[in-house]
Amino acid sequence: MKNWLLMLLFTCMCTEAAEHAVKEISPGRLLLKEGEMAVGISPAPTKIERVLIIIHGRLRNAETYRQSAEHAAQLAGQSANTLVIAPQFLNETDIAQHPVADTVLRWQGNDWMAGGLSTAPFRVSSYAALDQIIERISDRRQFPDVKQIIIAGHSGGAQVVQRYALLAHDLPALTAAGVKLRYVVANPSSYAYFNEQRPVAFNHAGCPGFNRWKYGLTDLPIYASGQTAPQIESNYVKRDVTYLLGQQDIDPQHPALDKGCEAEAQGAYRLVRGQNYFNYLLRRNPQGVNQRLVEVPGVGHNGDGMFTSPEGQKVLFGQ
Repeated sequence: MKNWLLMLLFTCMCTEAAEHAVKEISPGRLLLKEGEMAVGISPAPTKIERVLIIIHGRLRNAETYRQSAEHAAQLAGQSANTLVIAPQFLNETDIAQHPVADTVLRWQGNDWMAGGLSTAPFRVSSYAALDQIIERISDRRQFPDVKQIIIAGHSGGAQVVQRYALLAHDLPALTAAGVKLRYVVANPSSYAYFNEQRPVAFNHAGCPGFNRWKYGLTDLPIYASGQTAPQIESNYVKRDVTYLLGQQDIDPQHPALDKGCEAEAQGAYRLVRGQNYFNYLLRRNPQGVNQRLVEVPGVGHNGDGMFTSPEGQKVLFGQ
């Protein structure tokens, strides 16, 4: 109890008192319009033809995910042409614990996961920050050989990737450069639905947030301004998205599983939630979607196991 009180007092300047600061701040810095983004970056190959942007989860352990992505590239024999970038969405707790320059972007709590605005040094949506990273990679003066960009995440990071793919702005620089953009969504706890339909019966009155962002399209973030629900769905189903699901991610009591009523309405555990969502997309779009579901045998809720599996390697690197 004393230790908990000490932690609470130490973080009293932040609203996320229960949050722990990250163990390490990624060493790289990427200059965006609103400030510097902390990033982990792999050694750059001589000819960069593919950029893998790997998104961490709630723990914000970007370096762990960078290493996992590099390992997957090595196993797939793709290190010679793949650059890995691991953005780190720091929050105020991290800044209180680790000395960083005032120019480094940070968010409040987990706001970055849902596309929220940074608190300093200037306001920018976490999704807009991803836009800027993609635009940078699309610059032929800096990356003349890039053919494709993959944005991938596992668990909490997969929630970010799915929601970002849902709302992502069209990027003229990407189209002009002829760079293909793909999204890989691995084992998230939940998905954003387009209407009030859910695969599991539940008490709507007892779960008023079930259709609010990030579970649905009401109360969308500022980043989505000007987009209607039909536009969002029409754009999303055309995007190249792969749902990578572990066949053993079936524990309804997993400690990191979202057990809120909003997520429970999507299914009992991650595997079935992903299957339900994909089937929901197919039913709503019988003309077809530019998306696929790939299951990984023998793997549960393990990001490294998912991405380094033969199925994960094929999804990430197109083999």
